[in-house]
Amino acid sequence: MVFQWRKWDGSPHWRHECVYLGSDSWGDWVGQPTGWASVRPGRSGVAKSPNVTLVPARGEGAGFAQAGINSPDFALTVNRDEPDGMRIYIDLGWDVSWSENPELVTGIDMDLDVVRVEGEAGTWVDDRDEWAEHAALFGYPENVMRQLEGLALDLEKRVRAQSAPFDNASADIWLDRLAELGLDK
Repeated sequence: MVFQWRKWDGSPHWRHECVYLGSDSWGDWVGQPTGWASVRPGRSGVAKSPNVTLVPARGEGAGFAQAGINSPDFALTVNRDEPDGMRIYIDLGWDVSWSENPELVTGIDMDLDVVRVEGEAGTWVDDRDEWAEHAALFGYPENVMRQLEGLALDLEKRVRAQSAPFDNASADIWLDRLAELGLDK
């Protein structure tokens, strides 16, 4: 399956080869084994280590609604044994969801990211410069900007606190399932 990002103006962005792993109260989990491709215009690479990405569930009863996040406009990626120590990378997005094609997740990349690196670097909101540049270039609506800026700060706090699903245990279940599939290249 594929996780396809685009930018606000509809232009293509990252496209990740993935495999569907399953779902829990937080949403659907997809995985990218070591060696699987990620490409975008002008750049490509392969996963240096296994990672899983959560496509958040929406609506009443979903884990995020119960946790007080009513608009889960992001994709949470958790890495195992990433060489640079990056454990969590959250892409803030817009309309992150399954498409009509059951093998395609799509979303609009909104530039802001929340990152957690093991060690001294810690946790922070990343790419504020790109956020400001693209807000002017693409004309992000003010209500979208307010919502995502607030969400970025909230997610940063939750990642620092390592509350589920931003803790190690929530994603490790899915990283273990990915390893069991034996799909590394």
